[in-house]
Amino acid sequence: MAQNQVSGMETSAISVLKRAVELDQAGRFQESLVCYQEGIQLLLDALKAVKEESKKGHYRDKIKGYMDRAEQIKVHVNQMKEEGKYHEQIRISEDATGYSYEALFKAYISSVLTEVWVEDPYIRHTHQADSSQQSSALAELKESLSDQGVTLDLQYSSTIHDREIRFDNGWIIKIGRGLDYFKRPKGRFSVGYCDYDLRHCQETTVDIFHTKHTKAL
Repeated sequence: MAQNQVSGMETSAISVLKRAVELDQAGRFQESLVCYQEGIQLLLDALKAVKEESKKGHYRDKIKGYMDRAEQIKVHVNQMKEEGKYHEQIRISEDATGYSYEALFKAYISSVLTEVWVEDPYIRHTHQADSSQQSSALAELKESLSDQGVTLDLQYSSTIHDREIRFDNGWIIKIGRGLDYFKRPKGRFSVGYCDYDLRHCQETTVDIFHTKHTKAL
């Protein structure tokens, strides 16, 4: 493998691991664990590609250090989950970016996840549903998800007021503004129209819990 490719992997690893440390220090342990795992894999790929023994030793030391920290986080998170004390809070500031649905939920999606329940009284705006008619947009989404082997079950309520997302692997996410925490893009060709990581957000708070007991709506 060319030296520039190895350098590219190392640069990517440094970036991901830097983010892991930032999340770790902020107490966002589940998210940091995902970044640690991604960064470690990038370092492992770089380790396989280099030939210099000194460089190999450097990578091995770094990998061990990050693996040790990741294992500590796993133990800590599992203990809090067992005790029913797991709680993280993310504060999204006004006009912040980098909080797409994928970025927010990725850390809590696992191989054992089979169902997600969403309660949100305000999924009605066009910039949420990407259609001027919510019913037709949701029908289109339901059909599209079906093609991917995912079943979308819709239930309407005139009295619902809570905002909550539950995963059947135990994670519960409560967003102060519900799913409507993005600002409307300025136009179809503006940055952030398609990439929600670049979409500006409204100020809100995200609370994340874990419970052994989940409920069906």
